[in-house]
Amino acid sequence: MTPANQRTLVDNASVKALLARGRKLATPPLRAAVARLAPPMDTVASYHFGWIDADGRPSEGDGGKAVRPALALLSAEVAGAEPEAGIPGAVAVELVHNFSLLHDDLMDGDEQRRHRDTVWKVHGPAQAVLVGDALFALANEILLEQGTAEASRAARRLTRATRRLIDGQAQDISFEHREQVTVQECLEMEGNKTGALLACAVSIGAVLGGADEETADFLESYGHHVGLAFQAVDDILGIWGDPDATGKQTWSDLRQRKKSLPVVAALAQDGPAAERLGTLLRADAGKSQAEFEDFDEDQFAARAALIEEAGGREWTSQEAQRQYTSALAALDKIEMPDRVREELTALADFVVVRQR
Repeated sequence: MTPANQRTLVDNASVKALLARGRKLATPPLRAAVARLAPPMDTVASYHFGWIDADGRPSEGDGGKAVRPALALLSAEVAGAEPEAGIPGAVAVELVHNFSLLHDDLMDGDEQRRHRDTVWKVHGPAQAVLVGDALFALANEILLEQGTAEASRAARRLTRATRRLIDGQAQDISFEHREQVTVQECLEMEGNKTGALLACAVSIGAVLGGADEETADFLESYGHHVGLAFQAVDDILGIWGDPDATGKQTWSDLRQRKKSLPVVAALAQDGPAAERLGTLLRADAGKSQAEFEDFDEDQFAARAALIEEAGGREWTSQEAQRQYTSALAALDKIEMPDRVREELTALADFVVVRQR
């Protein structure tokens, strides 16, 4: 076995252990927090997290990969604290993340998440809105009831990240109604929508563990760049991803007419493919959603092929690598145990490189 293969196995084992620890430590208090919600919101939230099925029976779902809780717990160790110090932050960030998913699924009209019907599809739009709002309020409650100065600092960071997340969703929706969006605008939107909460996740545990503001800021920079890299990969999967792996329809982002990075980057290029793509997308903009949903697979495949031919897929892949490199550079500015640095690197590798 080559050293590179050995490193891959070690990194994968390390990441699996970190994610398992995140689920083990964060899930019980997360369930306890959700149980505070008034019926039927507690049941609806439990369905969303995958703990029960649509009929209320216990389910095997684990609520996702637990990347954010894993980052929150690991960041507590950057500050020299035990990982348990980051549990309130891990729970709070996971609550905000799922608040955003509930609302995004409704606004985007997504009917599937993690291979199951979304909450609005099963329980109705009103419940999706109410449960999302409740999870957001609950996140701040979990932090502030700790009653410490560190908890107040953490709550400020979470509130700021949530506001940026909402800004990003608003920008994303506005892009759907604009003919032109620049690459820089798209990166700013994704930095808000995805990068802000990952940045918060990887700093909030450190704050709860007693880290100073400079350390927390550098950790936020790492998380911000990881978030942008993650979203770039997600944008690639949103067009070319395997539905069995993503849990979404084929050509998902194209069906929703999203101006994601591959699309915007392709349109920014010179050449016949970019011109043909622009002509098609301008014509698409004049169609109703009902007309658009009548497209056959070949029509979506043709658009995806033009995006790739124009260079949008390759540019986005390279941008993911650029952001990944910037994330690791931010870690170089922080003193921390070698093991913790290696594990933060492995997590960045997992959410970016291993998905491609």
